[in-house]
Amino acid sequence: MSKVVYYNVDDTVDFENQKLADWGVDDIELIEFKNGEDRDKPEAFVEAVKDADGIVVEFFQITNDVIEKLDKTRIIALQAIGYSNVDIKAATEHGIAVTNSPGFCTPEVAVHTVGLMIDVVRKLTMLDRSVRAGSWNPLLGGMPERLAGQTVGLVFFGSIPQYMIPILKAMEMNVICWAPTKTAEYLSQFGVEKVETLDELLRSSDFVSMHCPLVTESKPGRPATYHMMGEAQFKQMKPTAYFINTARGMVVDEPALVKALRENWIRGAAVDVIEDEANETSELFELENCVITPHAAFVSKQAFEDARIISLRQLVELLHGGKIPANLVNRDVAGKLKK
Repeated sequence: MSKVVYYNVDDTVDFENQKLADWGVDDIELIEFKNGEDRDKPEAFVEAVKDADGIVVEFFQITNDVIEKLDKTRIIALQAIGYSNVDIKAATEHGIAVTNSPGFCTPEVAVHTVGLMIDVVRKLTMLDRSVRAGSWNPLLGGMPERLAGQTVGLVFFGSIPQYMIPILKAMEMNVICWAPTKTAEYLSQFGVEKVETLDELLRSSDFVSMHCPLVTESKPGRPATYHMMGEAQFKQMKPTAYFINTARGMVVDEPALVKALRENWIRGAAVDVIEDEANETSELFELENCVITPHAAFVSKQAFEDARIISLRQLVELLHGGKIPANLVNRDVAGKLKK
């Protein structure tokens, strides 16, 4: 019997247990572990998962020091697309598979991103607040531009941007993309024009929308994305342009974005993520020309269920089926997985 610990994950594992029963899997035991005040302490985590073959976490930071103590763990299954909270290199060196859950919230994030674009141009949030404060001024914040004919610049081109394309095209918007791993021919299938550099995209776009993962080390053909957007990048944007980020907070140098907004290098921004989400604080909160949502783009009942199902499948593939999980992040571990 393989043991899997769900460490401080919201909700119970009743949903997962029902899925295991539906799939005819009876050799995996799911264990809930919630420890309140000690939830972020590495020693508490290690104690909780010491006998686990598999681990499911949400935001806990699994560092090299933690991984060195996971003697029995064979797989860390994440109910998320991103995996920056796990030291992938250390996991690989210790024969631990790390899996993610790509695609679980594609429709939600895509629609949320377009919604933020509409909000900053049509000033929905600003106007709502104004009306509730007693003002009735339809021209508050100046005369907006029509969205049709404007250019959206996408930074990378995964499933979320792909889902956005029919919506943007229906709004009669032009779309360009900087995606180093995608060819011009591939992007043209979606009606998207490829640009060769980020600088070119920034200079040409009325909206710059981030869709890249957080990557701290560059590889051939795959640039690092940590603080990809800094002062130099914001200065290249049009003064009439808007910046949208539903990717990861740390792909942006946040003080640089604050400066860009305060000094009107760009017209406005809308973000669903910030750098310091652990403390839920940002100077962006003080700015009228920035719309902020609390990392909510991925949220829906169906998305939550899909994330749980996808991550559970990865556990079943390895622990029950003895197969390499389909969503293995650290592909280099395939030949040295723990038995």
